[in-house]
Amino acid sequence: MTLRLVIVNKAYSSWSLRPWIAMRHFGLPFEETVIPLRQPETRARILEFSPTGKVPVLIDGDVRVWESLAILEYLAETHPEIAVWPRDKAARAHARTLANEMHAGFQALRNHCPTQFLRPVRKLALTAEVEADVARIEAAWAGARARFGAGGPFLFGEFSAADAMFAPVVNRFHTYDAPVTPETRAYMAAIMALPAWKAWIAGAEGEPWRIESYDQV
Repeated sequence: MTLRLVIVNKAYSSWSLRPWIAMRHFGLPFEETVIPLRQPETRARILEFSPTGKVPVLIDGDVRVWESLAILEYLAETHPEIAVWPRDKAARAHARTLANEMHAGFQALRNHCPTQFLRPVRKLALTAEVEADVARIEAAWAGARARFGAGGPFLFGEFSAADAMFAPVVNRFHTYDAPVTPETRAYMAAIMALPAWKAWIAGAEGEPWRIESYDQV
């Protein structure tokens, strides 16, 4: 049975991107259901799939998994032939730690720099709290790359779930022209060169729905 991933607008949804880019990159076939945000029927439609009224939701037969990180863990468990997480035990533990840090943190960055895949690159002044988030993320990326990144351009060499979890941050740093190091820019370029990333952007560009409050940031 084909997997189904329920998401909202590609232009604005960071959480939807995370499992989507991983599934697309790893070649896992799936169908997608896109529910547009800020419509009268949006919440009712999402509740058809998710008890929390939030997306993404992965549907695999009679199994439903919500929350991006839980979906990535489910994919790793059901497809052990794919290195969704790094194979090395120490690298895998580090990757899971960073993924959970991303899942739970960086609220200042999220609030100040909302995900926006169609916004022209334009610098946005950052608060001290956002600058602290940027600094911590750069340190986390640099630490992973220094210790585990010798095998490729991603956090743990090869692309993994940790990269999927941080992919929306790449959008934020790029779109709002955050002041980051050349090493950070190189990692961002690697993510943005992925065919899966480009496919997500193309999908966002093809959507008919726009949300003015997001577009004005």
